[in-house]
Amino acid sequence: MQKKYRWEKMPENELLDLRICDLKLTLKGSRLEKNIAKLKKELELKKMRFCPHFWISDEWYTPDGVPGMAIPFYLVHPRLLKLEQKMVVEAEGATFDWAMKLVRHETGHAIDNAYHLRKNKRRQKLFGLTSVPYPDDYAPRPFSKKFVTHLDSWYAQAHPDEDWAETFAVWLTPKSGWKKRYSKWPAIKKLILLDEIMQEIRSTKPLVTNKYKDRPANEMKTTLKSYYKRKREKLGVDNPTFFAGDLYKIFSTQEKYNSNPSAARFIRLHRKEICQQVARWTSLYQYNISQILDEMIDFCVERNLRLKQSDKKTKMDFISMMTAQTMNYLMSGQHRIIM
Repeated sequence: MQKKYRWEKMPENELLDLRICDLKLTLKGSRLEKNIAKLKKELELKKMRFCPHFWISDEWYTPDGVPGMAIPFYLVHPRLLKLEQKMVVEAEGATFDWAMKLVRHETGHAIDNAYHLRKNKRRQKLFGLTSVPYPDDYAPRPFSKKFVTHLDSWYAQAHPDEDWAETFAVWLTPKSGWKKRYSKWPAIKKLILLDEIMQEIRSTKPLVTNKYKDRPANEMKTTLKSYYKRKREKLGVDNPTFFAGDLYKIFSTQEKYNSNPSAARFIRLHRKEICQQVARWTSLYQYNISQILDEMIDFCVERNLRLKQSDKKTKMDFISMMTAQTMNYLMSGQHRIIM
């Protein structure tokens, strides 16, 4: 049963003024208990002796040297989840299945820490070195078969450690069929090696067993308002203007269309569907797409762009344009995914 909190029905402006520590969140009584229980069962099915510990923080991550993972506070309660979605459009781990993907991924990092697996020479040769500098962003290659695909945005390509964690997540996922799915991909070598390493360590005691909790939510003095201000700035899109030419193809500034609905209103009206469809085909996060739409709306308002076709036809053309141009942008190497 979901735990009750005093701030559940607070007006939004009052809620945003609360510090994260004032929320007094606990994992017990949250829907995350089901994710944690499922992870434990999956590890047991693989006959793994290891299981990570969990705590609440402000994002998904596993600190270096810690055999456990942080889970973002907004997933603890439906009210906080709705606030996150309103502020940044999309909340990582919002659904049970999405949260399971992230839990498996972070477990890959945690088990790496628990057994010092980054020191394994075979892993270093195939995956790369942990000592490679962590980038602020990365340019993905969407059709590369050297990496598994698990989380969105081709996250395995970001860093050797992310490649390891993503490969572990695919290996751990029940009924993933990785042996067949990746049989003709170069990535199969990584999966086979990881499987061998897991067989070697599964019954051994972890080398690192600390229960350290980094940046626990109940010690965070920042307000929700400040948290979201920083997060929205971090997730901003720097150069959305490569869509400008296409907007003129779909919408018009000609006087004969002045009585038609505005392009800005059209985008606002269909925003949710556009985000979902483009995210589905491009693997970009919806908040990235939403940020682009914000810039496009401003562009349409400034130039008074209007619909020149039916709403249905415009929506089809708009989603097709967004999907095609976003994929072209990704393939050009200009697009950088923020870490």
